[in-house]
Amino acid sequence: MSRVYNFSAGPSMLPVEVLEKAQKEMVEYGKAGMSVMEMSHRSKDYEEIIQGCESLVRELMHVPDNYKVMFLQGGGSSQFAMIPMNLGNKNKKCDIVITGQWAKKAAQEAERYITVNKIASSADKTFSYIPKLDKNTFSKDADYFYICLNNTIYGTKFNELPDTGDIPLVADISSCIMSEELDVSKFGLLFAGAQKNLGPAGVTLVIVREDLIGNAMDITPTMFNYQIHADNASLYNTPPTYGIYIIKLVLEWIKEQGGIKAVQAVNEKKAKILYDFLDSSDMFKGTVVPEDRSLMNVPFVTDDDDLNAKFIKEAKEAGFVNLKGHRSVGGMRASIYNAMPVEGVEKLVEFMKKFEAENK
Repeated sequence: MSRVYNFSAGPSMLPVEVLEKAQKEMVEYGKAGMSVMEMSHRSKDYEEIIQGCESLVRELMHVPDNYKVMFLQGGGSSQFAMIPMNLGNKNKKCDIVITGQWAKKAAQEAERYITVNKIASSADKTFSYIPKLDKNTFSKDADYFYICLNNTIYGTKFNELPDTGDIPLVADISSCIMSEELDVSKFGLLFAGAQKNLGPAGVTLVIVREDLIGNAMDITPTMFNYQIHADNASLYNTPPTYGIYIIKLVLEWIKEQGGIKAVQAVNEKKAKILYDFLDSSDMFKGTVVPEDRSLMNVPFVTDDDDLNAKFIKEAKEAGFVNLKGHRSVGGMRASIYNAMPVEGVEKLVEFMKKFEAENK
């Protein structure tokens, strides 16, 4: 078997142990006589899978009892509409911090239904920092306050949450979910597309406080109403059954590592290895201000576009793939999610040192 080190921002690499277990159970799950892909979502076997998956989410993230855990479809982008439709029906207003493409898209979608107050933005410096927030600019009557906690494209992260008082804090945590400990009780709603840290594309995890459910706008489609999915335990219609099964395997793997606290320690080690090199290199440099750096997504550049292209090409030949940066930033980006082993980051840095020495 010849596996590369996959630094893709998503869909991203999965733990080999998870892939091997899925491979072993591909034709027959347990004693069911069939694959999970062939199972009725109403069957007892599948009920155990989805309930087990929810239990693991609650256990690993310490989800309080007054929160619903749902496995939905439509990716994070569907949440851009679902959130205002479900949470924005009181004063029809929200606050949002613009820290990248996904926050911009969330704002644009919300503006179709409610008034959006853009508190601050870091667009002036290509979203290379998290803007400092002034509480005096917060709306006192907002239905919710929205942030993208970790910005996949730009490699920034909120290391300090905004103090929103009684206003529910809503966060897109797609690219940082379960990478470090998070106090769920500080949020009204959290959501994450699975394809970065949880599993394959096709499942969106939503964790929402119960009192925020049940007040959807009249125009809300049935499939966009959180109450419908909460009341039906994510089984109102056929869910992405196999994707949820893979998430369950990933969660079991996280638990086997020692839980999120243990995974966080490894992630901090990986990030330090890469950032320390970038800070000492004469050729490569990070694009994010140090205090706002992400543990998961590390953009970096050289001073020459041709050199960037050469590095990406030679890195791929050496088994380090998907390092090309997003078009809005350029250069390179290493996404070092939970499944990326420390060895992968160490070997990438070794290759970068070699490349630098050979291209002075």
